[in-house]
Amino acid sequence: MSRRRKDINYCDEDIPEASSLAVAEPHEISDSLVHEVAQITKLRSGPSGYLGRFLSNGSKGLVSPVKMLVGRESNYAGRGRFTESDKCHVLSRYLPVHGPKHVDHMRSRVYVSQFSSDGSLFVAGFQRSHIRIYNVENDWKIQKDIIARNLRWTITDTCLSPDQQYLAYSSMSPLVHIVNVQSATTVSRANVTEIHDGLDFSTEGFDGEFSIFSVKFSNDGREIVAAAGDDAIYVYDLMENKPSLRIPAHSSDVNTVCFADESGHLIYSGSDDHLCKVWDRRCFVSRGKAAGVLVGHLEGVTFIDSHGDGQYLISNGKDQATKLWDIRKMSSGVSFYMPGATDWDYRWMEYPEHLRNVKHPHDQSLATYRGHSVLCTLIRCYFSPAYSTAQKYIYTGSSEGSVHIYDMVTGNQVAKLEHHEAPVRDCSWHPHYPIMISSSWDGALAKWEFLGEVDTPEVTRLRRRRTTIYYY
Repeated sequence: MSRRRKDINYCDEDIPEASSLAVAEPHEISDSLVHEVAQITKLRSGPSGYLGRFLSNGSKGLVSPVKMLVGRESNYAGRGRFTESDKCHVLSRYLPVHGPKHVDHMRSRVYVSQFSSDGSLFVAGFQRSHIRIYNVENDWKIQKDIIARNLRWTITDTCLSPDQQYLAYSSMSPLVHIVNVQSATTVSRANVTEIHDGLDFSTEGFDGEFSIFSVKFSNDGREIVAAAGDDAIYVYDLMENKPSLRIPAHSSDVNTVCFADESGHLIYSGSDDHLCKVWDRRCFVSRGKAAGVLVGHLEGVTFIDSHGDGQYLISNGKDQATKLWDIRKMSSGVSFYMPGATDWDYRWMEYPEHLRNVKHPHDQSLATYRGHSVLCTLIRCYFSPAYSTAQKYIYTGSSEGSVHIYDMVTGNQVAKLEHHEAPVRDCSWHPHYPIMISSSWDGALAKWEFLGEVDTPEVTRLRRRRTTIYYY
């Protein structure tokens, strides 16, 4: 087998605790990130136009939501309502850091967990054959309890179709199964109470067994892209019911894959060969020819999340870092491979201390975020929601049992959610509300929220001093 594998800290606004901050080193934040990405985020999450200028009084800080409400009522913006960026400006301040509250617990490791695109459903995949779909709007009642078919070792990934009609799930095999989520059957036992259609990703000419580690539906629901342990990426045509494309993409296991945007033309992949690659299906010159390579990780890539604009993406690496990339800076096929730690296995060994601050000599990333740990399993990372935060944060699970939230532009760690007693492999931020679910190998699903009134002694003390509460 290849090498894969409750407390909130507050500090006073005017007395920051430097020791509690996790900040990216100055050389790890590029000028283009500060200039370009910062401007995009500001436009999407700052108070708009005259309203912002009038209320800020020249201040560089956040505008008070109370003042914004007054400004809206007085129609300073000339619109009589908040713009989307006004809403983001208010909502992005309220991080889901209070809790956690119990959602569910099983005697099985949680490997994957995600909200649906509209936030009405939540999917959790457990190691011992279970996948549970919760109805978020019905007090987290279990809508579907799925007993997986032909499971090998664990559920490796799940993905809801865009219309939320079907769920695809994968395990350590070349088969991906499809379940009808909206059927009347609550307990869906594979091929006993309900048919779980099997999609065979095996292709002619390849005789070996391989695993599927990542699956994603295309935006139109007609295709599924998969990352496999035979070093390849697969595209499955659901209309034709067969694989339509196999790309020999990497020189080691492909751990993660996703579509770059809604068009489905661009695909991102990440592998144990340390590389992230970009694939353009419109202009394949030859089989296996990537549109570009992104170099910078010193160890294998565990997960990739797209910004959704076909330009930016983030990746988690076994070198204990999350990196932000701009595909306009990718190289044209030159790998600049740099070997990582020798005789090191991330599944049961700590990362060598002397390598923690080593930088790849050809690092093409825009920013590097450190503070979490990527050990034991394929830890996942994400951009925060566009609707409520304008994607101004990056968040990731961590092997020591916590969730880390970073400011994308500054690199500062703005919150750390600590509760679990085992690695947090996956976590998910609700697309519209300040709610996050963390899922862990301790079998627990924990819900974190922003609460308007939190009467802890520390918060009460800060209120009396009229200081702003920061999470670090």
